[in-house]
Amino acid sequence: MQPNSATATIDAPSAGGLADSLPTGALERMARLAWRNNARCIGRLFWESLHLFDARTVDSPEEVFEACVRHLEYASNGGRIRPAVTVFASAGPEERGIRIWNTQLIRYAGYRAADGTILGDPDQVAFTTRVIEMGWQPPRDRSAFDVLPLVVDFPGHAPRWFELPKHAVLEVPISHPEFDWFADLGLKWHAVPAVSDRAMVGGGHRFTAAPFSGHYMVTEIASRNFGDDGRYNLLPVIAGRMGIDCYKRSMLWKDRALVEINTAVLHSFQKAGVVIVDHHTASVQFMQHVAKEEQCGRRVPGDWSWLVPPMSGSACPVFHRYYDDARPEPAYVEQGRPW
Repeated sequence: MQPNSATATIDAPSAGGLADSLPTGALERMARLAWRNNARCIGRLFWESLHLFDARTVDSPEEVFEACVRHLEYASNGGRIRPAVTVFASAGPEERGIRIWNTQLIRYAGYRAADGTILGDPDQVAFTTRVIEMGWQPPRDRSAFDVLPLVVDFPGHAPRWFELPKHAVLEVPISHPEFDWFADLGLKWHAVPAVSDRAMVGGGHRFTAAPFSGHYMVTEIASRNFGDDGRYNLLPVIAGRMGIDCYKRSMLWKDRALVEINTAVLHSFQKAGVVIVDHHTASVQFMQHVAKEEQCGRRVPGDWSWLVPPMSGSACPVFHRYYDDARPEPAYVEQGRPW
């Protein structure tokens, strides 16, 4: 553990509340139901397998950080990814509660140069700037994949950043089964998607820090993180390497590049022995989840715009129906940016 040197404290309410009287079993049930109710998640078939780490008794920023590292170690599991949630102390109605500033436990830095160009993840530029102002020093040789520190905001303490240990960050180098030049791009991605900025709510309880994770669907990395214009924007690079004319839309260069970058990510994770699912399989699994829920007399909350994969949408069964607009609790809900 490598925390920053800040030790100042501020006046703030203590973490914890009435919800911390919940038995661990009831808390685990709440966390699983929050996953089952997550309208944006296509991977809900496995909601009953979610493992709970009950971290409601931690009483310092250091212990929050250590619990997050434990979460990543458990979830990574040498590539055999396991779904997990770590729940910290609850917050009262007027309390700020424990907050993790990062959107996910693992994210890559984004550095904006004087000429406006960005090295790394454009989505993380503002946060990267903030943690540098807090005293974090990026590696001497900056890269497009520098792991950001974890920032913990604990009641009674000033926000603190902590370097994640390398053993807790499982990463996969990206290559292609046919294009040798793909490996020369130096791409990689982390194995565990652990959302860390949402609150878990239900029954009047509010847990402001409850990072949860499953495993990746290939399009999350390839189509969105690598492909989006506002992210790594690699489609023109891939198409150019493939020799496709990017000035002619009729060449469908974006579509062809998307297929190959998804092929590369899927191939690389499978080669490394890291769990990942393709979007066609994930869609079939979700429809199995829908059938099981309907057999139990439950309607399935769903956000169509999130459930339909960002590639080959109409070729996936999730495309061809709509879902319940209700947003029941328990739930994982968005919170205002803490910083």
